Amino acid sequence: MTTTTEVMNALKKVMDPELHRNVVELNMVRDLSVQDSRVSFTLALTIPECPMRDQLAEDARSAVQALPGVQEVQLALGAMTEGERRAVLAGTEQQPLAAGHNQIGRVIAVMSGKGGVGKSLVTALLATALKRTGYSVGILDADITGPSIPRLFGVHGPLKGGETGIEPVQSRTGIELMSVNFLLPDEADAVIWRGPLISGAIKQFWGDVNWGTLDYLLVDLPPGTSDAALTVMQSMPIHGILMITTPQELASMVVRKAVKMAQAINVPILGVIENLAGFVAPDTGKRYDIFGPSHADEVAQLAGAPVLAQLPIDPTIATLCDAGEIETVTLPEMGACVEALALKQPETV
Repeated sequence: MTTTTEVMNALKKVMDPELHRNVVELNMVRDLSVQDSRVSFTLALTIPECPMRDQLAEDARSAVQALPGVQEVQLALGAMTEGERRAVLAGTEQQPLAAGHNQIGRVIAVMSGKGGVGKSLVTALLATALKRTGYSVGILDADITGPSIPRLFGVHGPLKGGETGIEPVQSRTGIELMSVNFLLPDEADAVIWRGPLISGAIKQFWGDVNWGTLDYLLVDLPPGTSDAALTVMQSMPIHGILMITTPQELASMVVRKAVKMAQAINVPILGVIENLAGFVAPDTGKRYDIFGPSHADEVAQLAGAPVLAQLPIDPTIATLCDAGEIETVTLPEMGACVEALALKQPETV
Protein backbone atom coordinates (compact mmCIF):
# COMPACT_ATOMS: atom_id res chain seq x y z
CA MET A 1 0.00 0.00 0.00
CA THR A 2 1.26 3.48 -0.88
CA THR A 3 2.12 5.68 2.11
CA THR A 4 1.75 9.42 2.59
CA THR A 5 5.54 9.68 2.84
CA GLU A 6 5.92 8.11 -0.60
CA VAL A 7 3.34 10.52 -2.01
CA MET A 8 5.09 13.54 -0.49
CA ASN A 9 8.45 12.35 -1.81
CA ALA A 10 6.95 12.01 -5.28
CA LEU A 11 5.49 15.53 -5.08
CA LYS A 12 8.89 16.93 -4.14
CA LYS A 13 9.79 16.38 -7.79
CA VAL A 14 7.04 18.77 -8.90
CA MET A 15 8.48 22.27 -9.31
CA ASP A 16 6.59 25.54 -9.39
CA PRO A 17 7.76 26.97 -12.75
CA GLU A 18 7.57 30.56 -11.46
CA LEU A 19 9.13 30.18 -8.01
CA HIS A 20 11.54 27.35 -8.94
CA ARG A 21 10.87 25.42 -5.74
CA ASN A 22 8.93 22.21 -5.26
CA VAL A 23 5.29 22.19 -4.16
CA VAL A 24 6.08 20.41 -0.88
CA GLU A 25 8.72 22.96 0.08
CA LEU A 26 6.27 25.73 -0.77
CA ASN A 27 3.63 24.14 1.49
CA MET A 28 1.18 23.81 -1.38
CA VAL A 29 0.15 20.22 -0.59
CA ARG A 30 -2.87 20.12 1.73
CA ASP A 31 -5.43 17.58 2.96
CA LEU A 32 -3.44 14.56 1.77
CA SER A 33 -5.29 11.27 2.12
CA VAL A 34 -4.27 7.76 1.03
CA GLN A 35 -6.94 5.06 1.07
CA ASP A 36 -6.02 1.75 -0.53
CA SER A 37 -5.22 2.62 -4.16
CA ARG A 38 -6.78 6.11 -4.10
CA VAL A 39 -4.83 9.29 -3.30
CA SER A 40 -6.50 12.66 -2.78
CA PHE A 41 -5.01 16.05 -1.95
CA THR A 42 -5.35 19.77 -2.57
CA LEU A 43 -2.80 22.08 -4.17
CA ALA A 44 -2.95 25.51 -2.54
CA LEU A 45 -1.89 27.98 -5.25
CA THR A 46 -0.32 31.33 -4.45
CA ILE A 47 -3.29 32.98 -6.20
CA PRO A 48 -6.47 31.40 -7.61
CA GLU A 49 -5.73 32.91 -11.05
CA CYS A 50 -2.23 31.39 -11.19
CA PRO A 51 -1.39 31.08 -14.93
CA MET A 52 0.53 27.85 -14.27
CA ARG A 53 -2.31 26.13 -12.41
CA ASP A 54 -3.06 23.58 -15.14
CA GLN A 55 0.61 22.66 -15.59
CA LEU A 56 1.12 22.29 -11.82
CA ALA A 57 -1.98 20.14 -11.47
CA GLU A 58 -0.98 17.87 -14.35
CA ASP A 59 2.60 17.50 -13.08
CA ALA A 60 1.40 16.68 -9.56
CA ARG A 61 -1.19 14.20 -10.75
CA SER A 62 1.35 12.45 -13.01
CA ALA A 63 3.95 12.24 -10.23
CA VAL A 64 1.53 10.53 -7.85
CA GLN A 65 -0.06 8.35 -10.53
CA ALA A 66 3.40 6.91 -11.30
CA LEU A 67 3.70 5.41 -7.81
CA PRO A 68 3.23 1.62 -7.62
CA GLY A 69 -0.23 0.66 -6.43
CA VAL A 70 -1.89 4.02 -7.13
CA GLN A 71 -4.91 3.62 -9.39
CA GLU A 72 -6.81 6.86 -8.77
CA VAL A 73 -5.66 10.42 -8.04
CA GLN A 74 -8.15 13.06 -6.92
CA LEU A 75 -6.66 16.54 -6.99
CA ALA A 76 -8.39 19.77 -6.03
CA LEU A 77 -7.04 23.29 -6.53
CA GLY A 78 -7.24 25.81 -3.72
CA ALA A 79 -5.50 29.05 -2.78
CA MET A 80 -3.23 30.19 0.01
CA THR A 81 -4.25 32.81 2.52
CA GLU A 82 -2.74 36.26 2.07
CA GLY A 83 -0.33 35.66 4.95
CA GLU A 84 0.81 32.33 3.53
CA ARG A 85 1.30 33.83 0.08
CA ARG A 86 3.43 36.68 1.36
CA ALA A 87 5.54 34.34 3.45
CA VAL A 88 6.17 32.10 0.45
CA LEU A 89 7.03 34.96 -1.91
CA ALA A 90 9.31 36.57 0.65
CA GLY A 91 10.95 33.23 1.35
CA THR A 92 10.66 33.84 5.10
CA GLU A 93 9.63 30.26 5.84
CA GLN A 94 12.08 28.57 3.51
CA GLN A 95 15.26 30.39 2.55
CA PRO A 96 17.01 33.76 2.82
CA LEU A 97 16.35 36.35 0.15
CA ALA A 98 18.32 36.00 -3.07
CA ALA A 99 20.67 33.22 -1.94
CA GLY A 100 21.26 34.93 1.38
CA HIS A 101 23.56 37.71 0.18
CA ASN A 102 21.01 40.53 -0.18
CA GLN A 103 19.21 42.37 2.59
CA ILE A 104 16.41 44.55 1.22
CA GLY A 105 14.03 46.50 3.40
CA ARG A 106 11.11 47.15 1.08
CA VAL A 107 10.43 46.24 -2.54
CA ILE A 108 8.06 48.74 -4.15
CA ALA A 109 6.66 48.39 -7.66
CA VAL A 110 5.89 51.46 -9.77
CA MET A 111 3.01 50.51 -12.04
CA SER A 112 0.47 51.76 -14.56
CA GLY A 113 -1.58 49.95 -17.13
CA LYS A 114 -0.86 52.79 -19.57
CA GLY A 115 2.39 53.49 -21.39
CA GLY A 116 3.89 56.96 -21.53
CA VAL A 117 2.52 58.21 -18.23
CA GLY A 118 5.92 58.63 -16.58
CA LYS A 119 6.56 55.48 -14.55
CA SER A 120 10.31 55.63 -15.14
CA LEU A 121 10.39 59.36 -14.38
CA VAL A 122 8.53 58.87 -11.10
CA THR A 123 10.73 55.88 -10.21
CA ALA A 124 13.87 57.95 -10.78
CA LEU A 125 12.52 61.00 -8.92
CA LEU A 126 11.44 58.89 -5.97
CA ALA A 127 14.77 57.05 -5.81
CA THR A 128 16.58 60.39 -5.86
CA ALA A 129 14.35 61.83 -3.13
CA LEU A 130 14.81 58.73 -0.95
CA LYS A 131 18.57 58.88 -1.46
CA ARG A 132 18.67 62.54 -0.42
CA THR A 133 16.75 61.60 2.73
CA GLY A 134 19.51 59.18 3.66
CA TYR A 135 18.13 55.84 2.49
CA SER A 136 20.07 53.31 0.44
CA VAL A 137 18.16 52.74 -2.78
CA GLY A 138 18.21 50.53 -5.86
CA ILE A 139 16.17 50.45 -9.06
CA LEU A 140 15.33 47.26 -10.94
CA ASP A 141 14.33 48.27 -14.47
CA ALA A 142 11.75 45.60 -15.32
CA ASP A 143 10.74 47.30 -18.56
CA ILE A 144 12.86 44.88 -20.57
CA THR A 145 11.75 45.96 -24.05
CA GLY A 146 11.67 49.71 -23.32
CA PRO A 147 14.26 50.51 -20.63
CA SER A 148 14.60 54.19 -19.69
CA ILE A 149 16.38 54.18 -16.34
CA PRO A 150 20.01 54.22 -17.64
CA ARG A 151 19.31 57.24 -19.86
CA LEU A 152 17.65 59.18 -17.03
CA PHE A 153 20.69 58.69 -14.81
CA GLY A 154 23.26 59.07 -17.58
CA VAL A 155 24.96 55.74 -16.84
CA HIS A 156 26.15 52.93 -19.10
CA GLY A 157 27.35 49.33 -18.96
CA PRO A 158 28.94 46.92 -19.21
CA LEU A 159 28.08 44.98 -16.09
CA LYS A 160 30.71 43.30 -13.94
CA GLY A 161 30.49 40.00 -12.10
CA GLY A 162 31.21 39.70 -8.39
CA GLU A 163 31.71 36.87 -5.91
CA THR A 164 28.03 36.78 -5.02
CA GLY A 165 26.42 37.83 -8.30
CA ILE A 166 26.19 40.53 -10.93
CA GLU A 167 27.25 43.95 -9.69
CA PRO A 168 24.67 46.68 -10.33
CA VAL A 169 25.77 49.94 -11.92
CA GLN A 170 25.90 52.88 -9.52
CA SER A 171 24.59 56.34 -10.34
CA ARG A 172 26.49 59.50 -9.47
CA THR A 173 24.86 59.68 -6.03
CA GLY A 174 25.16 55.95 -5.30
CA ILE A 175 21.76 54.62 -6.41
CA GLU A 176 22.17 51.01 -7.57
CA LEU A 177 20.75 50.32 -11.03
CA MET A 178 20.02 47.18 -13.04
CA SER A 179 18.67 47.32 -16.60
CA VAL A 180 18.81 45.22 -19.74
CA ASN A 181 20.42 48.21 -21.50
CA PHE A 182 23.62 47.46 -19.58
CA LEU A 183 23.76 44.12 -21.42
CA LEU A 184 23.34 45.40 -24.98
CA PRO A 185 26.29 46.08 -27.31
CA ASP A 186 24.39 49.13 -28.55
CA GLU A 187 21.85 50.79 -26.26
CA ALA A 188 19.64 51.47 -29.29
CA ASP A 189 19.33 47.74 -30.05
CA ALA A 190 15.80 46.35 -29.82
CA VAL A 191 15.07 43.58 -27.32
CA ILE A 192 12.77 41.26 -29.28
CA TRP A 193 11.85 38.64 -26.70
CA ARG A 194 8.77 36.62 -25.93
CA GLY A 195 7.11 36.61 -22.52
CA PRO A 196 9.03 33.69 -20.94
CA LEU A 197 12.40 35.25 -21.77
CA ILE A 198 11.29 38.59 -20.33
CA SER A 199 10.07 36.90 -17.15
CA GLY A 200 13.35 34.99 -16.85
CA ALA A 201 15.38 38.19 -17.19
CA ILE A 202 13.37 39.91 -14.46
CA LYS A 203 13.92 36.95 -12.13
CA GLN A 204 17.65 37.10 -12.81
CA PHE A 205 17.74 40.83 -12.13
CA TRP A 206 16.13 40.02 -8.78
CA GLY A 207 17.97 36.88 -7.72
CA ASP A 208 21.35 37.05 -9.44
CA VAL A 209 22.25 40.68 -8.79
CA ASN A 210 24.36 41.62 -5.78
CA TRP A 211 22.08 44.34 -4.43
CA GLY A 212 23.72 44.12 -1.03
CA THR A 213 21.91 45.99 1.75
CA LEU A 214 19.18 48.37 0.62
CA ASP A 215 16.42 50.19 2.42
CA TYR A 216 14.33 50.35 -0.75
CA LEU A 217 14.36 48.56 -4.09
CA LEU A 218 12.07 50.25 -6.63
CA VAL A 219 10.84 48.13 -9.54
CA ASP A 220 10.02 50.10 -12.68
CA LEU A 221 7.35 47.98 -14.40
CA PRO A 222 6.46 48.06 -18.10
CA PRO A 223 2.95 49.12 -19.09
CA GLY A 224 0.18 46.56 -19.06
CA THR A 225 -0.98 43.71 -16.86
CA SER A 226 0.63 40.70 -18.54
CA ASP A 227 3.71 38.51 -18.03
CA ALA A 228 6.22 41.02 -16.68
CA ALA A 229 3.91 42.53 -14.08
CA LEU A 230 2.67 39.11 -13.00
CA THR A 231 6.24 37.82 -12.69
CA VAL A 232 7.18 40.69 -10.40
CA MET A 233 4.07 40.28 -8.24
CA GLN A 234 4.50 36.52 -7.88
CA SER A 235 8.26 36.11 -7.57
CA MET A 236 9.23 39.11 -5.44
CA PRO A 237 8.13 40.09 -1.92
CA ILE A 238 6.38 43.28 -3.06
CA HIS A 239 5.58 45.54 -0.10
CA GLY A 240 3.22 47.63 -2.19
CA ILE A 241 2.55 49.44 -5.46
CA LEU A 242 2.68 53.09 -6.47
CA MET A 243 0.12 53.62 -9.24
CA ILE A 244 0.98 56.27 -11.84
CA THR A 245 -1.69 58.07 -13.87
CA THR A 246 -2.24 61.25 -15.90
CA PRO A 247 -5.28 63.55 -16.14
CA GLN A 248 -6.50 62.13 -19.46
CA GLU A 249 -9.69 60.12 -19.12
CA LEU A 250 -8.27 57.45 -21.46
CA ALA A 251 -5.14 57.10 -19.32
CA SER A 252 -7.07 56.88 -16.07
CA MET A 253 -9.37 54.25 -17.59
CA VAL A 254 -6.40 52.03 -18.50
CA VAL A 255 -4.77 52.63 -15.11
CA ARG A 256 -7.95 51.34 -13.47
CA LYS A 257 -7.22 47.98 -15.11
CA ALA A 258 -3.85 47.89 -13.36
CA VAL A 259 -5.56 48.76 -10.08
CA LYS A 260 -7.94 45.85 -10.49
CA MET A 261 -5.05 43.50 -11.30
CA ALA A 262 -3.25 44.51 -8.10
CA GLN A 263 -6.44 43.98 -6.13
CA ALA A 264 -7.04 40.59 -7.76
CA ILE A 265 -3.66 39.27 -6.59
CA ASN A 266 -3.89 41.02 -3.20
CA VAL A 267 -0.91 43.36 -3.51
CA PRO A 268 -1.57 46.60 -1.60
CA ILE A 269 -1.55 49.95 -3.42
CA LEU A 270 0.37 52.49 -1.35
CA GLY A 271 -0.69 55.56 -3.25
CA VAL A 272 -1.51 57.24 -6.56
CA ILE A 273 0.76 59.75 -8.30
CA GLU A 274 -0.60 61.90 -11.12
CA ASN A 275 1.97 63.02 -13.67
CA LEU A 276 1.52 65.81 -16.27
CA ALA A 277 -0.91 67.49 -13.88
CA GLY A 278 -1.16 70.88 -15.56
CA PHE A 279 1.29 73.54 -16.64
CA VAL A 280 1.99 76.78 -14.78
CA ALA A 281 3.21 79.56 -17.09
CA PRO A 282 6.44 80.98 -15.62
CA ASP A 283 5.71 84.53 -16.81
CA THR A 284 2.11 84.86 -15.61
CA GLY A 285 1.71 82.10 -13.02
CA LYS A 286 -1.49 81.02 -14.74
CA ARG A 287 -2.26 77.29 -14.70
CA TYR A 288 -3.31 75.39 -17.82
CA ASP A 289 -4.78 71.90 -17.65
CA ILE A 290 -3.31 70.78 -20.97
CA PHE A 291 -4.44 67.16 -20.62
CA GLY A 292 -7.80 68.01 -19.13
CA PRO A 293 -9.15 67.93 -15.58
CA SER A 294 -7.66 65.57 -13.02
CA HIS A 295 -9.09 62.09 -12.44
CA ALA A 296 -6.59 61.22 -9.72
CA ASP A 297 -9.21 61.20 -6.97
CA GLU A 298 -11.33 58.70 -8.90
CA VAL A 299 -8.37 56.38 -9.41
CA ALA A 300 -7.40 56.76 -5.75
CA GLN A 301 -10.92 55.93 -4.60
CA LEU A 302 -10.92 52.75 -6.68
CA ALA A 303 -7.45 51.87 -5.40
CA GLY A 304 -8.35 52.59 -1.78
CA ALA A 305 -5.18 54.65 -1.48
CA PRO A 306 -4.32 58.35 -1.17
CA VAL A 307 -3.17 60.71 -3.92
CA LEU A 308 0.45 61.22 -2.87
CA ALA A 309 1.49 63.78 -5.48
CA GLN A 310 0.42 65.65 -8.60
CA LEU A 311 3.46 66.47 -10.70
CA PRO A 312 3.18 69.48 -13.04
CA ILE A 313 4.52 69.67 -16.59
CA ASP A 314 7.99 71.19 -16.48
CA PRO A 315 10.07 71.40 -19.69
CA THR A 316 13.21 71.89 -17.59
CA ILE A 317 12.81 68.40 -16.11
CA ALA A 318 12.50 66.91 -19.61
CA THR A 319 15.74 68.61 -20.62
CA LEU A 320 17.57 67.29 -17.55
CA CYS A 321 16.22 63.77 -18.13
CA ASP A 322 17.50 63.80 -21.72
CA ALA A 323 20.89 64.90 -20.40
CA GLY A 324 20.99 62.07 -17.84
CA GLU A 325 20.83 64.50 -14.92
CA ILE A 326 17.67 63.35 -13.14
CA GLU A 327 19.55 63.41 -9.82
CA THR A 328 19.78 67.21 -10.02
CA VAL A 329 15.98 67.57 -10.04
CA THR A 330 14.29 68.55 -6.80
CA LEU A 331 10.49 68.46 -6.61
CA PRO A 332 8.71 69.39 -3.37
CA GLU A 333 5.81 67.16 -4.46
CA MET A 334 7.99 64.07 -3.97
CA GLY A 335 8.36 64.86 -0.28
CA ALA A 336 4.90 63.48 0.49
CA CYS A 337 5.80 60.25 -1.29
CA VAL A 338 8.95 59.83 0.79
CA GLU A 339 7.03 60.53 4.00
CA ALA A 340 4.32 58.01 3.06
CA LEU A 341 6.89 55.29 2.42
CA ALA A 342 8.82 56.11 5.59
CA LEU A 343 5.91 56.05 8.02
CA LYS A 344 7.36 52.82 9.37
CA GLN A 345 10.97 51.77 9.44
CA PRO A 346 11.70 49.21 6.69
CA GLU A 347 11.56 45.61 7.82
CA THR A 348 14.08 43.41 6.05
CA VAL A 349 12.45 40.62 4.05
